[in-house]
This record gives sequence, C-alpha cells and structure tokens, in this order.
Amino acid sequence: MVLHPAAKVREAGQDVTFCCKAAGTPAPQKYYWYHNGTLLEAKAQRSSGRLALRGLAPGQAGTYHCKASSEAGAIRSAPAQLTVLAQGQQSCRAEPEPSLVELPSECLQDASGSRYYNVGRCPASPCPGGPAEPSGCGEETGRCCGVRRMELRQVPCAGSLLPVKVVAECGCGPCAQPRVLVQGRVTAADTGEPLRFGHIFLGARKVGFTSYQGSFTIEVPPDTQRLVTRFVDGQQRLVDTVKVLPFDRRGGAVYQEVKMLRKKEPPVGELVLPAGAFLRPSGEVFNGTVKASVTFVDPRDMGTASAASSDLSFANAEGEIVPLRTYGMFAVDFWEGDSGAALQAGPVQVRMDAGQVWMPEHLQKMKLWSLNPESGLWEEEGVLQPARGGRRKREERTFLVGNLEIRERRLFNLDVPEDRRCFVKVRAYSNEKFNPYEQLEGVVISLINLEPQPGFPSNPRAWGRFDSVVTGANGACLPAFCDGQRPDAYTALVTATLGGEELEAVASSPKLSPNAVGVAQPYLGKLGYRRSDHEDPALKKTAFQINVAKPDPNNVDESNGPIYSYRSLRECEEAPVSANHLRFYRVEVDKYEYNVVPFKESDVTSWTGDYLAWWPNPQEFRACYIKVQLEGPQEYMVRSRNVGGSHPRTRGQLYGLRDSRSVRDPLLDNTSGACVEFKCGGMLFDQSLVDRTLVSIAPQGSCRRTAVNGLLRDYLSRHPPLADNNHTGAFSMLAPLDPLGHNYGIYTVTDQNPRLAKEIAIGRCFAGTSDGFSREMRAAEGTAVTFSCQGRP
Repeated sequence: MVLHPAAKVREAGQDVTFCCKAAGTPAPQKYYWYHNGTLLEAKAQRSSGRLALRGLAPGQAGTYHCKASSEAGAIRSAPAQLTVLAQGQQSCRAEPEPSLVELPSECLQDASGSRYYNVGRCPASPCPGGPAEPSGCGEETGRCCGVRRMELRQVPCAGSLLPVKVVAECGCGPCAQPRVLVQGRVTAADTGEPLRFGHIFLGARKVGFTSYQGSFTIEVPPDTQRLVTRFVDGQQRLVDTVKVLPFDRRGGAVYQEVKMLRKKEPPVGELVLPAGAFLRPSGEVFNGTVKASVTFVDPRDMGTASAASSDLSFANAEGEIVPLRTYGMFAVDFWEGDSGAALQAGPVQVRMDAGQVWMPEHLQKMKLWSLNPESGLWEEEGVLQPARGGRRKREERTFLVGNLEIRERRLFNLDVPEDRRCFVKVRAYSNEKFNPYEQLEGVVISLINLEPQPGFPSNPRAWGRFDSVVTGANGACLPAFCDGQRPDAYTALVTATLGGEELEAVASSPKLSPNAVGVAQPYLGKLGYRRSDHEDPALKKTAFQINVAKPDPNNVDESNGPIYSYRSLRECEEAPVSANHLRFYRVEVDKYEYNVVPFKESDVTSWTGDYLAWWPNPQEFRACYIKVQLEGPQEYMVRSRNVGGSHPRTRGQLYGLRDSRSVRDPLLDNTSGACVEFKCGGMLFDQSLVDRTLVSIAPQGSCRRTAVNGLLRDYLSRHPPLADNNHTGAFSMLAPLDPLGHNYGIYTVTDQNPRLAKEIAIGRCFAGTSDGFSREMRAAEGTAVTFSCQGRP
C-alpha cells in the first residue's frame, strides 16, 4: 500500500474524498472500501482507489479503510478517521486547554507551595476543510487547531517579576508541516564496527550512504505508514539488513541503533543443493567454482534480536498486516568463484531440526518465508513437512523439509503465523516522580518476545518476535504474543531509549512496589515483573521482563491494563494515565529549564513563532553549553540567565533560565564541573537580524570567579562589545555567533531534534564524546570559567 487514506474533518453537508493506492506484481485489479469495518454497498463502493462521499450526514462519521487485491493476494490500508461536525459546531475551541510549566524554585504561586503555572495549549486537532479545499487525490495540506494569540504575563517571583507568555486564544489555520526524520548509527552486531559508506535504500530507491562513523539521517517521505529501510554493506562482509524503523509523525528526529550480522554458517539447519542447482541470471546452468555465504539469525541467542530484519509481519488473505513468530532467519549468497558475478539457485531443499521447535503445535504450521525488501513484509515460499533424517546412522533426527528457489538476494525465514496477540501499555517519564504532565514523547520503546525454560520464567531460552513503537502524549502500546491459559507461555523483555540514551526501569528488588511499577496487585504478581538487575545488581537497570498474561475478561482486576487483548488497541491507546501501565524514567544530574515562550521539546508542532522563543527555528535546533569548573567541598547548582543582548526587539528581555548541578571530578579532590545550557546567539525567528544573547553564569552559594579560559577571553575581546563582568560572583558574555570548539569551553551541536542536539552537546561537554551523557567526566578539562566556592551551597 503506497498511499493510505488520510484523516478528514468536515461539516455536515460538505463533500469528502478518500484515496488509496497499492502496487505489486501483478498490479492490483480491485479496490474495496470499508466503513467501520463493514464493506460499503455496491452503489456506494468504487472499485478504484478513490471514494467520494457527497453531502455528508453525521452517521457517515467513523473509520474508513480500503483493501486492494490481485491474483497474488490482498493488502489493507491503515484506517482514516472521518469526523462530521454539525453545521456551526466548533472543532477548535477558542479557550485553550490547561498546560502547566514548572517555575523556578524561588517562585511559589499559592499557599500550598505550588510552582506550576498554567500557560495553556491548543490541541493539534484537525479542522474542517474550507469550501475551496481540493476534493481529489492530490496533496491536501489541511487545517489544524493552533495558537491564534499569546499574551505576556508577569509572575511575582522572589521580589521580582518573571515574564511568561501564555496562550490566550486558539483558532484554525494551516497545519504545521514539520520535517520527519530518522537518525541513527549502523554497526556490526559482533564487534561494534561502524558500517562505513553503506548503501541506504527506501524500497528499491537508493537514498544515500552511511557516514564514516556509520551514522545516517533519513527524511521520511509524506504519507509514509511503514518506513522500510534496507542497509547494504558494499564490501559484502555483513548481511543486508531490512528494518521497519519507527518515526514520530509530529516532526523531529527519532534515533535508532541498527545492528548488522556478519556472514557465517547456520547451526541448526542445513541446505541441500542438488547437481545443476546453480544458474546464471539468464537461466543457464553454471559449471565451475561457486563461493557461498550462509548466515543464520539464531533466536536462541539474545544478542541477535537487535540485528534481525524487519518487524516480522506478513499480509494475510484479508490484507491485514499480522505478526509472525520466528524460529530463525537465514541469508544465502552464491557467486562465481572467478568473476564474482551473482548466481541463482534452485530448487534448494531446506532442512530444519524439528527438535528446535519448542512449541509442538507449531510443527504443523511451520512455513518458509522470504522478505520483500520493498514492503518489509514476509511472503510465503512454501510449507515445511516432517521427514526422517537418515543420511547417516548417527543422524536419527526428525527434520522439517521444504523447497525454495533463490532468485535474488533475499532473507529467508522459518516462521509460524501466530494469532495469540495482545498489547502492552508503556509510558516514559522525565524523572522518578512519574508525574502525568512529565511524560516523555519521542522515546523508542522496544519489546522482544521471549520463551522461558519450563519452571524458570526469568531465564529465557529464545526470542520469537520484536517490535518498536515511539511514545506519544499518551505513552505507547506495543504488540506482543500472549496466552490466556498459561501466564508464562510468553514473556517479554522491554527497553526504552531516547536519542541513544537508555532509560531506567522501575526496580523489582529488594522490594517490589506496585505504586512505583504502575500496576496494581494481584495482576502485577501474575505478570512476574522483574528488572534486568533483579538477581545480579551488577547488570544494567535499563530493561524489565514480564509474563505477557492475557487479561481474563471475567476478572475485574485485569480489566484496567497494562495488558490489552488484540481487539482492544483503541482502549489501550486512549487509556487514562491512572490506568495500569509499565514505566521507564530518565536518570540524570539535577537540572531545571524555564522558557518564557513555552515549548514541548518532544513535540515540534508545539513551537510558536516569537522573538523570545528559546529555539528560533523549528527545522533546526542548535544547542549551546558552557562548561564551568567549581573548586569547593560540595556539588553546586549553577544557573544561566539568558536575555536579549543585541537585537532591538529583545534587548534586555528574558529568554529563559537553566539550572544544572555540578558533578564530582573522579580524579581531583574538591573539584566538580557543570555543563550549563545557554541560548545560542544567532538569527531570531524572523531570520532578519542576529542577536548575541547576553548570558550570565552564576553558581549558587558563596563563590567567586577565579579564571576565564584564555581562548574564550581573546575571542570575546575580538568581537565587541564586551559584557560587563564587574560582579566577581558571576561570568557574563555576549554569546558567540561562531560554533566554538571545546578548547574554548563552549560546546555547540545542531540537529533536527532538540533533545538529541542537547544530549550530544552535553555528552561532549562532560565526556568529550558524542554518544550521549556520561558522568565519567573530568571537571578540570575543557572548562570556560572557574569559580572558587566556600562551604555548603
């Protein structure tokens, strides 16, 4: 399905057109349209990829999807929601929804000591199309609810006034069209060696190369539902890898670590090639020396799950994309020994040891599949049938035998269609307090289905499936295999990453707290929740394992999540934060951020054009940090105060505050360091004039400035005017317009994802690396300013 119908909002009496398009060999011949899962009547149905509805009535609201079919099979589109409003009904209320921001610690707003202030927000809901909106299948920008007017408020704060801009009015306007990106790094699964200058394909189209360090950036084409990406090693040392990469439709970048397997031989199966099996692409039988590579992805090895291809899905007879459970994948390459030209092979016999099939009922359902690199879906090649393996006396095993032809470089699979499916609700938080309004969006949650040894639910012997989903405003729902009869028939290992940083799961030992985990008893006990360090404190704390116990519909204790039956996806996605769910959270040194113009970094569409916006350009986020060294017996909080410095519209006005706690230097006594964000200098949102932000750095407590980096001092003296530095307890500068290096104590990173830009910048600032934040840092290295502090902060 290369074009899916899009969600629409219309008023009663208006017209609407839905469009879909499928591709394949042979080309799709018929299209069927469905409303709320029901096939539309013949008179309303169109056997094409276009459905036009005239003079809409309220009863026509709901979900629409299409199904395309040909002799080869069928495929369904994603559903599109049609909302039909009564004439005059408002889809975008002028009154903003509540949205809280945390004020600085010295700002208490009421007698209860609350530091939260309502700045309002406009929900990014669609608005009805205007009368001139195109009704065909062309590109339709659409209209969305957004900010129409903002007001500047002054909040009393510790004897002064703190400015904050609040949303005063919402209204309909053109929908934001943010760039949607996937970034990451490709490495070998065994050595971590980067894939240097590897080829990147979207379907059959080459879109670029990986860098020398293996990094990549892919801009997601509009209307993409499944981002099917293929990575190819030009030196043919690593197996071609097809990945269905998750992305954030609201804009910005999602970071992915992609692993590739090194070519090697299979351990649990074998290929039998008869005489005359090798063919040139022309069909001519090849006689001569053949070189071969057979690589097996072994699900008995947990390390192979991250390197496996695609998302293990296929399209069933109804065109619905449904999951497979794997017993292993293999890649086969044959080429001429002299010229290196690729060879085809076939018919080839595939033999798999039946003893490796751990669930007896799967023996009758085992099939051979091949991966279509364009769709990322698996296609049936043939059925595996039991046969005795008696070629040698010592080989008294039962084999599953099947035949296939190797016509092109594809990955093959020994898989079973599985219909025991559920969804697992997971949320990510910015800290261990698990406040509902501090949920993180844009976090990649990954779930690997495991199968335990009998009697040992915590010790998996194999994996069978994996999935990744990006968290939104209401968490994420991950598909997983489950069982209603035996709770531990399927278990799941779940991890979470944000910009390459691993988030921490809730502890399960020495004491299990249902309130912290987010799931009430007795269901929590049935799930058998265990964090990865449950039995060995030396292990990472960044994963948890559960039994995917299908909820009992007759048990009220299991009706509120975190496991939902497969037909309850909408209930899972719309579950309130008070419902049972599983949790991850960020672990970091204390820091605090305040923006005069509120912005949610996990949702690029929340950006508002304003001269006082911390991020002036929503398509490119530039993060700047300054490193401060503190000589004293404690760790200290350091604040940056950022105001307009040279732009006539912002001079003297506050952009925002940043507070960061210093971190101990592991090698120097009485020394700590802090990496403090400041607002970069540069163009403001109107892109007409630069502003050199006036940045003031002040540690908390009794501290005095003792040194300034010589290179930074020289740079500032050569780029007047100079900031007033009479106050010895602080350091002030007009922010550089150039991206200075670490020798100056200034660290700058530009990225399409604000959080990722900050993570990389702070990682370089602390550890001199680009791989994320690290506490293993030298506070004495690469600093801009040094302070000497006395006593406790």
